[in-house]
Amino acid sequence: MQTVLNNIKGDKLIWAIVALLAIVSFLPVYSAASNLAYRTVGGNTFTFFIKHLVHLALGFAIMYGVHKIPYRYFKGLSLVMIPIVLVLLGLTMLQGTTIEGASASRWIQIPVVGVSFQTSTLASVVLMIYVARYMSKIQDKTITFKSSLWPLWAPVFCVLALILPSNFSTTAIMFLMVLIVVFIGGYPLKYIGIILTMGLIGLIVFIGIAKLTTGPLNVKVQTWQNRIINYSNDEDTEADYQIEKAKIAIATGEVLGVGPGKSIQKNFLPQSSSDFIFAIIIEEYGLLGGFFIMVLYMWFLFRIVIVSQKADTIFGKLVVLGVGLPIIFQALINMAVAVELFPVTGQTLPLISSGGTSIWMTCLAIGIILSVSAKREEIKEQESVEDNPLEILSETI
Repeated sequence: MQTVLNNIKGDKLIWAIVALLAIVSFLPVYSAASNLAYRTVGGNTFTFFIKHLVHLALGFAIMYGVHKIPYRYFKGLSLVMIPIVLVLLGLTMLQGTTIEGASASRWIQIPVVGVSFQTSTLASVVLMIYVARYMSKIQDKTITFKSSLWPLWAPVFCVLALILPSNFSTTAIMFLMVLIVVFIGGYPLKYIGIILTMGLIGLIVFIGIAKLTTGPLNVKVQTWQNRIINYSNDEDTEADYQIEKAKIAIATGEVLGVGPGKSIQKNFLPQSSSDFIFAIIIEEYGLLGGFFIMVLYMWFLFRIVIVSQKADTIFGKLVVLGVGLPIIFQALINMAVAVELFPVTGQTLPLISSGGTSIWMTCLAIGIILSVSAKREEIKEQESVEDNPLEILSETI
């Protein structure tokens, strides 16, 4: 363990924030999983505790391994991974399996190990690296819409088109993050307007086609429509069940909460350990607990901006924002849904909600951020040695 700690590089505060989020997650997950445990494994909530521990351990192993890789290598890897991601997304759409009776078209089954994997989370990280690579490549060059249409936007729209039928919220977040990264990278605003218009037209066409069918696409679009209608409707309906229970949990928690493991609404919220875990946290730990979680994510955002500003290359700056901002944005959406500021989206709370793929891909993204900050530390160390003749002499001797 000491050897591992000695080899940890990169922004130490990011390591601390991630560790705090992981530690904080155990009690809420253990508590919130009781409802699912009684329905699946005879009430043994410890099973979910161990499962969450394994997911986090593997996630930290991914983060540690990735942060040791020089971040410049991710440029080439994104080129290789884009076709692989497209194939995986296509297979996911064709597979159309179910998990515990619910539609699982977001997941692909891996028969060798008997687990499921949400391909859109991997696609999100790969796509953001790819976009950062392209924007760094065209720096100081004349940008035209036609020249960027095929190498930049064709892969982006292909990935988004394959995710959209099963996961609108993830598609929308990815599209917004891509637009932010290309804007920061210097892509002309008028071209961004054209792309935004194309995206909206594509969404309208997709919804129109889905409405004309009678299959799963029609059902999915109807679900989106119902969520928006329920969100804008002040009247309580059966469809508001989840959000109403979440609001009851938050109201019950008040300032200090009812105490660890004493949540009542965890027994009624279907996604209490994933999509609505923030409501359970506030119920058990109060507004102070919820505020503490928000502070950790805002602190993480601050460190992401610092690492981006100090990166030694344009690619480093853009890739940190590209893979880091979606984590913060997803966290804010999850919390906003719990307090009914957003319609229900199905977005988990990064590093806190239960679920393997989400944790692993979040740790992958954080590992890339740490790799960028580690490179900056390496450059500073070299500069300090070069500026100190005594250190050079001692190394020579």
